[in-house]
Amino acid sequence: MQQAQVEDIARRLACRDRIAWYCARLEILWDFPSGVQISLSAPPPAIHLRRRWTQRVPYAVSRFATTVEGEDSGSTVGLQAGSEPLRLTDVQLPWRFAERDERLALLDVFLEDFVFHAAMIRKQWRAGELTCLGLALAGMVLGAWDLGIGELAGGGDYNRVGLSGFRNLSDFSLMLALLSMIAWAGVLVTIWSRYPIMRENLVYLGIAMLAVQMGSISAHSQSPDFPNGSVARDWAMLGIANLVLFFLSIVVVHRAVIETRDIHVEERHAHPDPRVVQKAWRDHSLRAWSLSLGMWMILVNLMAWSGAHAIADRPPIESYSNLVVAMFVVTGFLSAGFLMHILWYPQFMLGGAEDRIQSVRAREVAGEAPEPIPKAEQGKCPICSNNTPAIRHATGRIEVTCTSECSGLGKPGTSCPECDSTLPTRIECPSCSSNTTIVSHFSRSEAW
Repeated sequence: MQQAQVEDIARRLACRDRIAWYCARLEILWDFPSGVQISLSAPPPAIHLRRRWTQRVPYAVSRFATTVEGEDSGSTVGLQAGSEPLRLTDVQLPWRFAERDERLALLDVFLEDFVFHAAMIRKQWRAGELTCLGLALAGMVLGAWDLGIGELAGGGDYNRVGLSGFRNLSDFSLMLALLSMIAWAGVLVTIWSRYPIMRENLVYLGIAMLAVQMGSISAHSQSPDFPNGSVARDWAMLGIANLVLFFLSIVVVHRAVIETRDIHVEERHAHPDPRVVQKAWRDHSLRAWSLSLGMWMILVNLMAWSGAHAIADRPPIESYSNLVVAMFVVTGFLSAGFLMHILWYPQFMLGGAEDRIQSVRAREVAGEAPEPIPKAEQGKCPICSNNTPAIRHATGRIEVTCTSECSGLGKPGTSCPECDSTLPTRIECPSCSSNTTIVSHFSRSEAW
């Protein structure tokens, strides 16, 4: 064998060894196709690479303990740029309350929701949301600031109200008040522009917040130390304000978001496989959002009470409490954060589909009600209303079981596909033994 051929073989073997070493480092299997021969004159054989997952790689959502199941052989893979977005059904907890007590399984469901929302907030909230929160904090602090001024601690001039009161403020107090108003205007403009499908609901929530604030002011008007020394009228005004809050927040906003979510899942995530539909319902869960709405309602009440309580004393004020003012600032800032979450999540979940946040009744009034989706129905005896063997499918086709001892099922009056006997047009109720026509086991609108 010539020296050049020997050197060529050695070079090829060295190249193959290097490729094998790199493949091992990259956790990639390499193999030659069967029957390939190394020829002195032929080029090196083609190397087929095959991906190998040597271990399950948990994906932690930032600092939250979750993993994401991949599509490839059920492996758990890390989410990289351009991969599928994280869904609620991808969240897995490292430990569960249900392992300790099955009655605590509901806590696991809520904890998964909280982890998912926290992960999405960390991923989705950018400069716009952070700026909005900063403006809200600035508005609360500037509006409540009284150190070195004494305007609030001294009680002010209670003989002046409205614009007259503003004109008689000290320059520093007036500047802080105007800056606070500008900050809140910035908050309103930001959330109005960033969450377009929730604009109508933002108006409802703003009216509810204003109603609670006015109710708390009314409760403190006759009882500055409310709830101490209060009378029934004070509680009545605050109760009416909370009824307005409950109606606008729960009956209007919560119902509109829930029913819009239902329509979205039924129309855009319909699938013949019920497991896929069930997963879509889980991905569109609003449990954490509903709790956020409830927390916002509580914080609005605390903010309204502390704000009214801090300035309710008549001058000369001897016990001005900075702790109550601090409570007003903290609860106001937290309520602004929860309000952003209430507006952001429906926009995040439904905004891409351009769905309008409306209740079913509002859609009916606007002429935008979705067409009812037909569903399969079990027959009911017209005498005792118990279930019977007749079935009406979503397509309107009625089927009945064969009276013979077979598993045949088909349209009444036709031949049984199993035993060729005629399927009955009347059936006997297994509960009351009444013999009636099959058509009478369904409502007229559905049977026809």
